Amino acid sequence: MSADQLSRNKATFNRLQEAFGGGDTELMSRTIDEVFRPDALIHMPLPVESTGAQAITKVFTTLHRAFPDLHIAVEDLIAEGDKVVCRNTVTGTHRGEFMGVPPTGTSITYREIFIGRFTDGRVAETWGVVDLLSLMRQLGVAPGGFSPKSPGE
Repeated sequence: MSADQLSRNKATFNRLQEAFGGGDTELMSRTIDEVFRPDALIHMPLPVESTGAQAITKVFTTLHRAFPDLHIAVEDLIAEGDKVVCRNTVTGTHRGEFMGVPPTGTSITYREIFIGRFTDGRVAETWGVVDLLSLMRQLGVAPGGFSPKSPGE
């Protein structure tokens, strides 16, 4: 793959991440339709019945309802061959129902990593790992958590 194509794929993936975290659901939906192939393979557990680009739209619509100020900060964006890897930090405030949890008003921060495989300039396949356990702990519905000790304890 040429350096130009790698740059285009990275720019496309970055544009997608910006649309996911921008709060404009119309822009997000339009960007997903432009960037994802309709039949894209999605390799991650999703809380929706849909597949392909439609599943991605439904997931982020649900997230924006629950966290209207959702923001995605791209920490790393790496491209090689036909794949782009994106490591993100996600923040928001829990203002709507999420996975059966009523709004708590809690500010949340969690991390995620996505890999997108491109075909003809569009995402044909994606894999995602989202730190859902951390998110659910912050919402008070998952037990545990790690409390680092202060130096010398």
